[in-house]
Amino acid sequence: MIPLKSEKDLEMLKIAGRILSRVMQRLRESVKAGISTVELDSLAWKLIESEQAIPAFKGYKGYPANICTSINEEIVHGIPSGRRLKEGDIISLDVGINYKGYFSDAAITLGIGRIDSGAKRLIDVTGGALSEGIRKARAGNYLSDISYAVQSYAEAAGFSVVREFVGHGIGNSLHEEPEIPNFGQPHQGPVIKNGMVFAIEPMVNAGTWRSRILENQWTAVTADGELSAHFEHTVAVTDKGPEILTA
Repeated sequence: MIPLKSEKDLEMLKIAGRILSRVMQRLRESVKAGISTVELDSLAWKLIESEQAIPAFKGYKGYPANICTSINEEIVHGIPSGRRLKEGDIISLDVGINYKGYFSDAAITLGIGRIDSGAKRLIDVTGGALSEGIRKARAGNYLSDISYAVQSYAEAAGFSVVREFVGHGIGNSLHEEPEIPNFGQPHQGPVIKNGMVFAIEPMVNAGTWRSRILENQWTAVTADGELSAHFEHTVAVTDKGPEILTA
């Protein structure tokens, strides 16, 4: 059963979303050539703590950092390190917080300085795929309508969507039912209802959709070494349509 959120729950989730939005904006402003990903991780911890919130990823199933920093061919779960960003890189920042038992989750992919046209197009299309998925998060639609919208948009642009990692419900836990794949046929699965809250997160690759896991047992990379981008918002289904809580 997919949990429905009460009015109180939704108000608290809106607060958690606004907090995460502020954190993401500060991180976005700090991303530049020369900064290390562990410095971004430390900044994220300080920003989250200043909001009286807790990093949702730290310790989750043993994850060792506060945020995920995935560079170039890294799809998701990149572990912050001393690696410094350089001109032409792209980086995905994936951040989750816990505010008084209410969770929000968001991701964005950014280019470092001047990036090539292929990388820019990948980023633009992945962001567009997220917008298309969010548009389908309406009461009366099927869950797979979100999946189909993401896949159709990305593949029409010549890219591929990752199969191994998916979006999810969110609320009083970081990951709740249901799973929300970024691929599939429309009009299948559960019917979406008001009060549901989703973390919708397309991961889109320039080449094959296939991935592999690095020796650290966390970081997923593209099987062919091509670039990958990742965008995510926490979205509530309301009687007025989808509301992006992490906007």
